[in-house]
Amino acid sequence: MIIKNGLLIDPIKEMTYVADLRISDGKIAEIAENLAAFEGEEVIDVSGKCVAPGLIDGHVHFRDPGFTYKEDIHTGALSAAAGGFTTVICMANTKPVVDNVETLKYVLDTGKNEKINVLQAGAVSVGFKGEEMTNFEELLANGATGLTDDGIPLKDENFVRRAMERAKELDVVLSFHEEDPAFITNNGVNRGKASEFFGIGGSPEEAEISLVKRDCELAKEIGAKINVQHISSGKAVDLVRQAKAAGANVYAEATPHHFTLTEDACIKHGTLAKMNPPLRTEEDRLAIIKGLQDGTIDMIATDHAPHSAEEKAKPITDAPSGIIGLETSLALGITSLVKPGHLSLVELIKKMSLNPAEIYGLDKGTLNIGKDADLVIFDTEKCWTPERYYSKAANTPFTGAELTGEVVMTICGGEIAFKK
Repeated sequence: MIIKNGLLIDPIKEMTYVADLRISDGKIAEIAENLAAFEGEEVIDVSGKCVAPGLIDGHVHFRDPGFTYKEDIHTGALSAAAGGFTTVICMANTKPVVDNVETLKYVLDTGKNEKINVLQAGAVSVGFKGEEMTNFEELLANGATGLTDDGIPLKDENFVRRAMERAKELDVVLSFHEEDPAFITNNGVNRGKASEFFGIGGSPEEAEISLVKRDCELAKEIGAKINVQHISSGKAVDLVRQAKAAGANVYAEATPHHFTLTEDACIKHGTLAKMNPPLRTEEDRLAIIKGLQDGTIDMIATDHAPHSAEEKAKPITDAPSGIIGLETSLALGITSLVKPGHLSLVELIKKMSLNPAEIYGLDKGTLNIGKDADLVIFDTEKCWTPERYYSKAANTPFTGAELTGEVVMTICGGEIAFKK
């Protein structure tokens, strides 16, 4: 197969250039201008379109096993492919929790039937209780990608210390959901304008700041690699920036909703814009963009969190937190970051492919010869409006929004996983 006349976006060389790309045996075989097709070789002309490494999402919830009325591995993979993702890392808050090899293998084996790479994180604590460590070594040996109790903050500092010490020995990244429940009256809604609108206590930025401060300090002291998940507060961004400057191995991820929306969206859309951590102020949104610009925030991750329509129809205090995000993520990056001039297209793709690959030890995220032919082909100028989704769920405030940047094809391992 030859992908002809595409604008190649190379996050390693940090450059873009027009060229042809040949795929052979599932690998990138050749990149040059005016490649001649072999007899019978498929040629796909993508003139005017961009060709980049397949996107990698280090933070998704496919709800499988246990909550497959919301999403399952198949529908989650379809949604990912439609968004340009060739690799995803599923979180461990399933039922049962991925704190054991049997559940881990179920996800990985089921994922092998899909057209993209479905990876699975292991839990940090048994049963997400924050008391007893899982067998890190066993989970990693059986294919876990990273370790996290995402969805449940780890409150016990001594437990976190022991987990970091063990993770350092194994050279694995620990990812943390940083919201101390001691500060929170009602989750998913920012304490401020939004909580006042709904007449509830809400969730203050202090909940995030306190745990980010703790974990950055512990990471520096111990030398562990940690990732601050779905960062939402400008002050938390500052703490990560300071930790990096001090030499700590601290990474951070931001979601498209946190760099695009504020708590005003929660007031407008109600439960469809309720998520943990919540959408905060314009000042916080701009601080996240600054963190993306200066490298404080390394990755863009969706935190794709499907829920049923019935669940999201409940009152704001009862409805579950989270929104879907895989099918709108790249477009939101282009619309909210590239078009306004905050990031270049190369910088955006780097945070959505190469950086998560490097942080999680995946041999992906590049256009290097000999590497897996995992590619996303997209049109940076195409305007479109999300209306229907490949996901089982539709819980997002972005339905009906005018977005720029559309995925036209996703190729994984040399095979077409999605075609517009």
